[in-house]
Amino acid sequence: MTDYSAIDFTPLLALSEDEVVTHSFVRDIPLSGNRTLALVTLDNGRDHTRPNTIGAATLLEFAATLDELRARAGRGEIHGVAITGKPFILAAGADLSKVGEIPSQEAGKLLAQLGHYAFGKEADLGVPSFVFINGLALGGGLEIALNADYRTVDASVPAIALPEVSLGLIPGWGGSYLLPNLIGIENALKVIIENPLKYRTLKGADALALGIADAMFDSVSFLENSIAWADGVIAGSTKVERPNRPNKIERLVKWDVAIGIARKSLESSIGTVALAPYAALDLLKAAKSGTKAEGFEREDDALAELIASDQLQASIYAFNLVQKRAKRPAGAPDKALARPITKVGVIGAGLMASQFALLFVRRLRVPVVITDLDQARVDKGVEYIHGEIATLLAKKRISADEANRLRALVTGTTDKADFADADWVIEAVFEELGVKQDVFAEIEKHISPEAILATNTSSLAVEKIGAKLAHPERLVGFHFFNPVAIMPLIEVVKTPVTNDATLSTAMVVAGKLRKNAVITRDTPGFVVNRLLAKLLGEAMHAVDTGTSFEVVDGALAPFGLPMTPFQLLELVGLKVGAHVLDTHHAAFPERFFESTNLHTLAEYGKVLDRDAKGKIKGFDKGAVKIVAGGTSPMTAEEIQQRVEDGLADEIKRMLDDDVVHAAEDIDLCMILGANWPSQMGGVTPYLDRVGASERAFGGAFHTPPIRGVGVAAPSPVA
Repeated sequence: MTDYSAIDFTPLLALSEDEVVTHSFVRDIPLSGNRTLALVTLDNGRDHTRPNTIGAATLLEFAATLDELRARAGRGEIHGVAITGKPFILAAGADLSKVGEIPSQEAGKLLAQLGHYAFGKEADLGVPSFVFINGLALGGGLEIALNADYRTVDASVPAIALPEVSLGLIPGWGGSYLLPNLIGIENALKVIIENPLKYRTLKGADALALGIADAMFDSVSFLENSIAWADGVIAGSTKVERPNRPNKIERLVKWDVAIGIARKSLESSIGTVALAPYAALDLLKAAKSGTKAEGFEREDDALAELIASDQLQASIYAFNLVQKRAKRPAGAPDKALARPITKVGVIGAGLMASQFALLFVRRLRVPVVITDLDQARVDKGVEYIHGEIATLLAKKRISADEANRLRALVTGTTDKADFADADWVIEAVFEELGVKQDVFAEIEKHISPEAILATNTSSLAVEKIGAKLAHPERLVGFHFFNPVAIMPLIEVVKTPVTNDATLSTAMVVAGKLRKNAVITRDTPGFVVNRLLAKLLGEAMHAVDTGTSFEVVDGALAPFGLPMTPFQLLELVGLKVGAHVLDTHHAAFPERFFESTNLHTLAEYGKVLDRDAKGKIKGFDKGAVKIVAGGTSPMTAEEIQQRVEDGLADEIKRMLDDDVVHAAEDIDLCMILGANWPSQMGGVTPYLDRVGASERAFGGAFHTPPIRGVGVAAPSPVA
């Protein structure tokens, strides 16, 4: 077994010269019976906007502090040790920027071992150890708590999580071994794998229910009550029950079954390209047996490999895009130019329009009026919105008073005059240029000259949609992705005449809707649909020329996409997909294919064969027959390279044409709007790594390339 105390960790300090150190401050707290509790408070000296983070210097100071407390415990001076954080924060885990700078796999393993060395001392103090989770506890922050003997939690803690697998890592400072042995394998799978991949965290009450925390107290007296509870544990008057701790039956029967189910679920939902979730799954499987020391060694090895991988660097790049660049959109005008929105009008009452109305009324809390061709459609739209509000109430997402207020704010009409006082009007009508032109020309007669007009078109030119407007400068593209409530991206499309007040209002509204907005030029497909049209067009072209559906699927598996091209086509609708391909072929006939077969498939209605529950069994025999006849099949390797090189070429053209300002904006759009895998860094880092950028235009999107430490660049393919 590894003797962590014999390892020289000082080389890591050279990598942390500018670390914001989270210090360990100790004070003694008197307990009953002349006993003493040593309370360690973690504090980096910054306010709550700069959470405590954990680097090499922090870990070494923490370890030294616990060594001193162990010595004091040995002398009988203290009878327990408790650890808590500064106000609102326990710790937010390792500083990702520093993890991303680790120069080698060896240094990565050293960092993993340092975490085990420091946190492992909590279980070797000679007296009971406690962690009072007083605030945010993420990653290594939660692992501080897991390494202790006992834990309390503040009822108001907003986020407790082990998010590592979504960042290309695993919980490597004890979490992968300790958590399943504390709360059981099924609960641990939820916390370590399921929640991070769905970007979910736990509240204080969740941590208590799962058994991560042993007791929960309200904020107003959290520290006092936690100390009193610890006093009871030390004195023996408070007994701690842990019903979720795994028993022999769980280890013998349930454990491996749960791992098997989780593996199949991962394979169906994210494929097999992502490294971190499967590494975590292997660690959780192994945690069923063996010693803690063996579990920690497995974590050391797994974390070291992931730190050295391409996927970690790509994940950190993607994380920074979503957390930083998305909050400072390139090209956004001054927010002060935005016009206030006191009423929203929605043209259309179908499913998409009703989803818009629901989102606007929930987030803006202003009156929303919907309209359509006849009263029956309007009534159906309002009924749908009211039904969704009732569902939110039933799920306790909103209160009864809030539900009543939201319902009262939603109205429907066939009289366009009811739009007269709307400040923002968005259309969600049929994707046909003439239809959109006419509805805007009609509504403009009834609204004020200052009202903003927004179109949700996915492929039409926004400028052409405004051709019949008297004031086209107040028109902006506002392209949502489906499902509207969940997908976090809006492409805000600026036409050549869109004025700054309109653009600023659109960006502010997107923020209030809790969406991330990227400004794009008015060009076919904008960003996401243009690149998906490239990918799907190449996939259909391969099928049209004689390649089987199965070979095409296999060719694109290395992209790590959440679904195959043909699953995606069925999701968006085969008719919609055919229309999008036609639009791009019309705009760029030399680079985008049209597909007669896709139109025939759209009329047929499906590509995939599914069982009664919707599970995919394979490809539909009728669909296979429709596309039969091609005489020039491609190999999987040929298809993969065609798609990679085609995407690299198209993105370079988009950047040269200033569709967006930088490759980072392309990746942000694809991650948020198309679920492009974050472990790939979006699309451009992947294209650099596989040599497609070099092949397509003799350069790279990122210099130096975003890749793992010590990984050689691929040789260009002729």
